[in-house]
Amino acid sequence: MSEPDLEGLVARFCDHLGRFRNLSPNTVRSYGCDLASFVSWARRAGVDPLRVTHRELRGYLAELSRARYSPRTVNRRLSSLRGFYRWLAREGICDASAAAALASPKAGRPLPRTMSDADVRALLATCDVDTAGGLRDRALLETLYATGCRVSEAAGLSVSDVDLAGRQARLFGKGSKERIVPLYDEAVRWIGRWERGGRPEFAARSRRPTDALFLSSRGNPMSAGAMRDRFGRHVALAGLDPALSPHAMRHTFATELLSGGADLRSVQELLGHESLSTTQVYTHLSVERLRDAARGAHPRAVQK
Repeated sequence: MSEPDLEGLVARFCDHLGRFRNLSPNTVRSYGCDLASFVSWARRAGVDPLRVTHRELRGYLAELSRARYSPRTVNRRLSSLRGFYRWLAREGICDASAAAALASPKAGRPLPRTMSDADVRALLATCDVDTAGGLRDRALLETLYATGCRVSEAAGLSVSDVDLAGRQARLFGKGSKERIVPLYDEAVRWIGRWERGGRPEFAARSRRPTDALFLSSRGNPMSAGAMRDRFGRHVALAGLDPALSPHAMRHTFATELLSGGADLRSVQELLGHESLSTTQVYTHLSVERLRDAARGAHPRAVQK
């Protein structure tokens, strides 16, 4: 098969992911990059991807290992390959058995990075709420902490998605799956203050009306990247670990719920996880907290 045809198949597959599986543009782009890497290797190795053997695919994985890619990255690329070959098989283009038989390398699963309540308080205190930008940042941070949402979900929030009277927000997760999450009173208060006292100032600067909840200083919908930048700025102002990201708020949200007695299924629903196993990692964090508390409080655990 000629090279343009192969590239066309990858493009068709990526279009399928976006149109029919409702995957986000970032996820589709990741699939495209992974498959482009595989196609490049196949050309260098003289391998026909549509007649590839299990042994040849193992050679591709071996090259990734020699290049010192992490097991997590190798697994992601292998997942992209399997998905691509499953689609090729459904389209009647080639067999998918070689890719399906590949074993994934074992990868240690690091525990998520969380924040203490003191960290969160220090972060919130860095927002200058006497300015429109400070009000927005405080409302954003409260939203992240109250809902455990992904930063991309926060970027997708519209004013109509937040029901302040009902104390809840509507989020659209991966695959455009909708879920409703509750808001605590402080979050309701700060989002309300932003909507009334800051958002109109920024919205007036925009050339195009928008219903986006969080706006840039120019009045445009705030992107996920811009939100990460603002988060990083407040982390620096608070003197916290620079490795902290908005996702740490999500991890903290989940851990606090489980530590407070919430059941795993409820936390799964609130986080928008498709698989319960994804949520289970937070149980380890909760157990560690309980162990630390026991070591500090139990009379037989305290060193005399």
